[in-house]
Amino acid sequence: MVSPAGCPASQGDRLAQRRAVVSWARDAYRVSERRACRALRVHRAMIRYRSVKPDDAPVRRRLRELARDRPSFGAKRLHTMLRRDGLPINHKKVHRLYVEEGLQLKVRRRRRRAATVRQPRAAVSRPHERWARDFMHDVLATGQTVCVFTLVDVYARECVALEVARSFSGADVARLLSDAGAGVGTLPPVIQCDNGTEFTSTALDHWAYWNRVQLDFSRPGKPVDNSVCEAFNGSLRRECLSRHWFASLAEARAELAA
Repeated sequence: MVSPAGCPASQGDRLAQRRAVVSWARDAYRVSERRACRALRVHRAMIRYRSVKPDDAPVRRRLRELARDRPSFGAKRLHTMLRRDGLPINHKKVHRLYVEEGLQLKVRRRRRRAATVRQPRAAVSRPHERWARDFMHDVLATGQTVCVFTLVDVYARECVALEVARSFSGADVARLLSDAGAGVGTLPPVIQCDNGTEFTSTALDHWAYWNRVQLDFSRPGKPVDNSVCEAFNGSLRRECLSRHWFASLAEARAELAA
C-alpha cells in the first residue's frame, strides 16, 4: 500500500487505512464486521487490536529534562541517568525516544558546549564545602609533556591535592579525589571544574554519583568561573614550574611534593 505522496506507507498508516476501508464497507453495505473483513480479506484481529504499550509521556518528559540539564550527553549516558532514577527502560527504547524528541547532538557546528547548565553559585562559609580542580601542563628537559593536577579548597584557598603525570584519565581523577577525601576526612558537597574530557568522563560521573558529590562545570571559555583554581595555578607556575626545568617525571613529583 502506498501513501498519497507516493511513498510506501508505514505499518501504522496501513493499519489505519484497512480499518477505514472496513468501516466504510460496513456502513455502505450494512454488513457486520465479520462479513466485511471476510470480503476484504482482512483479519478481524487486525481491526479489533488495541495497543497495550505503556504511556511514554513520563519517560519523554524526564528525558527532555535530563537533556536540557546535560546538553553534551548522548542517548547512552542519558539512559544511565534514567536508570538511576529508577526507570526500568531498555537502551534501545531510550535511543528511539531520544531521536523522536529531536535531542540529537548537532555535530556540524563545532562549538564548545557546557557539560551542564550552570546555576548561580552560593558563597562558601566553611572549609571543605567546595573544591576547585584544574590541569596545568609543563615540558620536561627531554621534551616530553607532563600534566599537573591541582585541587584547591575554595574557602581556605589551600591546596588539597597536587599530582603530576604524563596524562590523567577520568578514573585517575576519581582516584585522586578519593585519596584527597580520605586525607582530609571528608568529601565536599560540590566540586567545580572546567569542561575538560577528564572531568566530563563517564568514570568521573559515576564516581560523583556514588559519592553524592555535585560536579559544578564552568561555562566554556570562561576561566573566571574557576578563578580560585586559576589563581593558584598562576602562583604555582610563577613560583615553581617557571623556575625549574625538570629532567624527569620523578624529579617533578619530588619537587611538587616538597
